Amino acid sequence: MDQAPDSTELRRTDPLTHLTLEQLRQRTSMKWRTHPEDVLPLWVAEMDVPLAPAVAEALRSAIELGDTGYPYGTAYAEALAAFGAERWGWDGLAVERTAIVPDVMLGIVEVLRLLTDPGDAVVVCSPVYPPFYAFVSHDARQVVEARLGADLRIDLDALEDAFVRARGKGRRRAVFLLCNPHNPTGVVHTREELEAVAGLARRHGVRVVSDEIHAPLVLPGATFTPFLGVAGAENAFVLASASKAWNLAGLKAALAVAGPEAADELRLLPEEVSHGPSHLGVIAHTAAFRKGGDWLDDLLLGLDANRALLGRLAERHLPGVRCHRPEGTYLAWLDCTRLGLPTDQGGDGPGVVSDLAGPAKFFLDRARVALSSGHVFGSGGEGHVRLNFATAPAVLREAVLRMGRALDEDL
Repeated sequence: MDQAPDSTELRRTDPLTHLTLEQLRQRTSMKWRTHPEDVLPLWVAEMDVPLAPAVAEALRSAIELGDTGYPYGTAYAEALAAFGAERWGWDGLAVERTAIVPDVMLGIVEVLRLLTDPGDAVVVCSPVYPPFYAFVSHDARQVVEARLGADLRIDLDALEDAFVRARGKGRRRAVFLLCNPHNPTGVVHTREELEAVAGLARRHGVRVVSDEIHAPLVLPGATFTPFLGVAGAENAFVLASASKAWNLAGLKAALAVAGPEAADELRLLPEEVSHGPSHLGVIAHTAAFRKGGDWLDDLLLGLDANRALLGRLAERHLPGVRCHRPEGTYLAWLDCTRLGLPTDQGGDGPGVVSDLAGPAKFFLDRARVALSSGHVFGSGGEGHVRLNFATAPAVLREAVLRMGRALDEDL
């Protein structure tokens, strides 16, 4: 029965069950204001949870003190280092090789400026997070795609071919922008895969920048490996934050972490970049990594239950949809290519997150469920949708039932 997970003991502490739909609709963030109230929003990467108590307390204390000035110090980096050592067995995060940046994507842009010149190439494994296309191309770098394999994992042959193309045409430098874990597929790369990537990058003179914003959100059955923790990655960069795991997107702060061979380059980061993060953001992210572990554990149990619930619901109500089982994140990648729906026809191509087409437009118009349109994730995304299952089980169930009814009516 679909109801079974809701009655278990774990749901009593699951943050995903603490807010009602009526409470959520009072929020003024993008997720809850983009669409009319009759739409169930399962698109943008915001979770339907209250703040972790440790984070809320840290923010309350700062506000009571009027501690709303400029960010300072290394507490954030120290908290991430301790979290990484405890959770991932990663003892290699040296605080002196970190810098605070406004958020992960702006941090990526700043690191790309350290490593490349305008016109240089940035390799991505598509389908991938749409801002990879937008931010890279808007900064006058060229995106080169390496399609994921049929299993949605990194295809090393395709990646090597992309490295060769990225270094061609007289380009001086190239970077591989890695998504670890991968968004939108939820794949958690293994240590062996990452070591192979590091070896390929070394052989072809390609630098690696790893977006690890979803790193704390690895679900049971998989193990997260920091890219800087594998052999051959000593000249790489990592961007990290507590944003996704503790739902802190509106509290801007992230960390750029350099491998030991990249420390001198990180020191070239313009000093003014550190002015962009919010002081309250730094406080919130620090508290999350330092004191938010128990809350995160409860969340991961809830996400695991929702992952299983989504699989059962999709099998029963969306028989023509192939739902890839994510290993991490709270995002599910749904292959709708067998449904016979109109093809994606987004006019502005990859990276344009507001442009709905294909199955996403169908489910919004006919089911009143908002999903992310696959075509904005680049090659391989056409005919797919991304579904955010970080919501209450009842909301997830209602959304899938609506989608199923819409498909039945369309037959």
